[in-house]
Amino acid sequence: MPEKHLYEYAVIRIVPKVEREEFVNTGIILFSKKAKYIRMLYAFDENRLGHFCSELDLDAAREALIAFEKIANGDKDGGAIARLDIPERFRWLTAVKSACIQTSRPHPGFSENLDDTARCLFKELVL
Repeated sequence: MPEKHLYEYAVIRIVPKVEREEFVNTGIILFSKKAKYIRMLYAFDENRLGHFCSELDLDAAREALIAFEKIANGDKDGGAIARLDIPERFRWLTAVKSACIQTSRPHPGFSENLDDTARCLFKELVL
């Protein structure tokens, strides 16, 4: 019988005007401590974001998502936070912030295939 992995995921949101608390779901980040797994999937839909908030600086939002991804992946170009271990990176990424890139609270689940679960969540919550 395949092993079920406990995981946590959060929805990544672009928040053009933090004070209004309106957002567009743009990705997910899924993490499993026991499996030493972290994966971020996102879609940067300029058309959708432009319709949502015409004042949004698309280049700045894209760069923020790229930095977020570097941290999630532990990329050597991601700075000091990217050098932390997987659980610390996930906790840092999902911490409450007042920035244009935010996440939902983490939600738990069990999965036999973390890659499939990440793709399924991405499809259901973002696309």
